[in-house]
Amino acid sequence: MRRILDRIYKASEVLAALFIVGICLIVLVQVVFNIIDKVAVALGAEAIGLVLPSYAELTGNFLAAATFFALAGALNHGAHIRVTLLIRNLSHSWHKLVEGWCCTMGLVMAGYFAYWSANLAYESWKFDDLSPGILPIPVWIPQLPMTIGLVCLTIAFADSLFKVLRGAEPLYVDKMTSETAPE
Repeated sequence: MRRILDRIYKASEVLAALFIVGICLIVLVQVVFNIIDKVAVALGAEAIGLVLPSYAELTGNFLAAATFFALAGALNHGAHIRVTLLIRNLSHSWHKLVEGWCCTMGLVMAGYFAYWSANLAYESWKFDDLSPGILPIPVWIPQLPMTIGLVCLTIAFADSLFKVLRGAEPLYVDKMTSETAPE
């Protein structure tokens, strides 16, 4: 089971990285188009008017996808903001109780947002909502990565909660201590 969960987290991180690369490529293409126009004007011709249709909307959608796909990986690498100063100074039993409470609250909130995000994507698909840009993109398409990312985050919180309930440290604490421990 651990291998399956790690693969889910890694796939989510890879997808986040691919969407960031997609943003870079879209911006790069639009910059090249702008340069071509400037060169044409500098040479005495009229601007060609090259534009990547809906590039701003596409990069915004890609940024949202990258953000949500990165959430589970960020949690498991200890990159989310935590108040470790307080938790570190608690007794072992209180530490486990607070860690369990935090994982439970994270699980409930992530699950809640994942449910409503899936509902939103379903309704957008059902009513055939389209984006208002030059390219009429079905709205459920950019909403789907958000939903999948939130589902991955929910799984990561459940994974951490089960580790805490078994008496182990959550995955994000394991990563933080192993990455900062002296060798």
